[in-house]
Amino acid sequence: MVTEVLNWLQSLPQPALVGATGLLVLLECTVGLGFIAPGESGLLIAATTATTAPRFVVLVLVVTVCAGIGDSIGYAIGRRFGPRLRETKLIQRYGTDAWDKATGILQRRGAWAVFFARFLPVVRTLTPAAAGTSKLPYRKFLPAVVSGALCWSLLHVSLGAALGEAARRVENVLSTGGMIVVGVLAAIGLFFLIRFKKKKAAAALAAAAEKEPADDRG
Repeated sequence: MVTEVLNWLQSLPQPALVGATGLLVLLECTVGLGFIAPGESGLLIAATTATTAPRFVVLVLVVTVCAGIGDSIGYAIGRRFGPRLRETKLIQRYGTDAWDKATGILQRRGAWAVFFARFLPVVRTLTPAAAGTSKLPYRKFLPAVVSGALCWSLLHVSLGAALGEAARRVENVLSTGGMIVVGVLAAIGLFFLIRFKKKKAAAALAAAAEKEPADDRG
């Protein structure tokens, strides 16, 4: 059954699949929509179809560009509305702590915070608007966004492609009961992988905050 689903995904028109994935990522990166659009989950699912080098490269490039556009929209919103964004109902309900964390680190670390925030859920959504609010120059914001989006895209497309290939191979040798066991183990493994990524990204962000000079904001 897993193979059938993966084959069905792969049979979908590639432009439509890649376009839908890019749109989800763009919406996730735009402040306010990141709490609704499942960009990361959609990317992992779409990445299971990246079975050839051209598919892989196209998906990475499209996701990188869409993430950059979404972050730039968030940045523009932050520049336009400033600190008032924190008082909106959406951020008050879902992301006040993340907003304060993103704003505080941005004020001290500038572009380094933008890069590492890409790997932190929720903070990733709010950081572009926080960068605009904190007056981080766009000439420093954009390179950090693009490099972070590229690394994030490469990581998730590689992971999704590997998971898809592994699922196909496992299903060929296991019974239905065995697949259920593997599915449970995979879910547990994914849970701990996400926790590990959060800890690593948070540690990297903290390290950047300690090492970079305070005048790095320009």
